[in-house]
Order: sequence, then structure tokens, then C-alpha cells
Amino acid sequence: MSRLHRSAEVGFARSPGAYERGRPEYPPEAVRYFVELLGPGAAVLDLAAGTGKLTRPLVAAGLEVTAVEPVAEMRAALPPQVPALDGTAEAIPLGDAAVDAVTVAQAFHWFDGQAALREIARVLRPDGLLALFWNRRVDEDDVNRAIEALVGPHRGDAPAHRSGAWRAALEHTTAFEPLEERVFDNAQELDADGLEARVGSISFISALDASERAPVLERARALAGGGTVRVPYRTEVQTWRRASAP
Repeated sequence: MSRLHRSAEVGFARSPGAYERGRPEYPPEAVRYFVELLGPGAAVLDLAAGTGKLTRPLVAAGLEVTAVEPVAEMRAALPPQVPALDGTAEAIPLGDAAVDAVTVAQAFHWFDGQAALREIARVLRPDGLLALFWNRRVDEDDVNRAIEALVGPHRGDAPAHRSGAWRAALEHTTAFEPLEERVFDNAQELDADGLEARVGSISFISALDASERAPVLERARALAGGGTVRVPYRTEVQTWRRASAP
């Protein structure tokens, strides 16, 4: 989207530290799977890169990574060796056929899907790869149910993966051909500080006024019960190949 949703613009600007501390990493197996699809040394655009949760393991795997991130505060947290550009999915500041792959971690639901796919297809080389990474909290877990009960009432109209609305553009595009979806187990062990950071990193929670945000974070801390809790995730990696004539 050319203009960011308020939850993203305000919330993520306030929370790069919480995002980096509180969000889970991506499992090595998931990163390895993606790298094996590409081969070593491929040029990758990490789109809506945030603080670099996916950027860093891609660099460590030997890929040539460029990051694009519209929120200045998040962009400042990206690794210094990675070119970090100001831009959006709908206006990517790269030339045509510039990269072998585009990754989008935890962000495609924020995009104007049709416009983003046109831009992603433009910057990809022939047969280039689009990969969406998602760390999804396991709904059946008691801790995750408690987190959702805590944050859900504040969600408002913020886009969410769980709505599935983001899938429509991918289902109707002629620019990409679906490859496959892989799922990997993932988990965090969080104490009270970690739970505060995890909940505080959620865009629409971070965007709340301080008087509303503080009690939410206090209740998040209480979930630790003076110790640590395990927060399980399913990490989804969904891949598409750029069609020959997008």
C-alpha cells in the first residue's frame, strides 16, 4: 500500500526493540529449505523486512540480500551490511529483473495484494521465486489462547493473516505459479519480559495510547506466572514461481 495502515505506521515505529526481543526467529530448517530452492549466492529482496528477523539468517546462509522497509525506525535496526531501502511493496525501489527471489516475512497481509504482486513480478528475474514466511501462533495452545484473548479486543480493522483475505490476490494472479507450502515446528520460551515484548510488538497494541497499552502489557507479563512459558508456532513457507509472461 502506498500509505501504511495506522497500526503499522504508528505501532511498528514505536516497537522495533520489542519486535526484535519478542518475535520468534525462523527455524533453521525453514531457511535451509528456501536456500536450497535458490542455490548459494542468489540475489534476494527481503520486502517489508522489519528489524531483519529473516534478513539475518538469509545473509548468514550466503545470499546477497537487499532489504526494503517503509518504517524508518524498523529500517534502522536492520544489519548494517545489508542495503536497506525506504519503499513499499507497491513501489519497490529496484529496477526491473533485479533479483532472483523476493521474501516477505510476516507482512503480506498488509499489502495491496494486486499492486504488490505486479511490483514483485517486475523486480524478479525470469523464473524468480516469491516466498512468504509466517510464524503463526498455534491456536490450540493454552498460552496462545490467553494471548489472543488479551490482544483480540484491540485488533480493530488491522489486517491479519488469520482472515485469509491476503490469499485472494495470489489465487487470482497470472503473474505467479504456485509451487508448494511447507510447515515447520517452532517455539519460544518466554519469561515476563519476553511476553511483554512479544505482545508489545503487535502493531495494534503498540499503537494504543499509553494508558490503554500499559494494562495490556501488565496482563501479558502475568502469563509467565513468575517463571517461563512455552509459546508454540507453526512456521509456514509458501512459494510461487514467476510466470514466464506476468
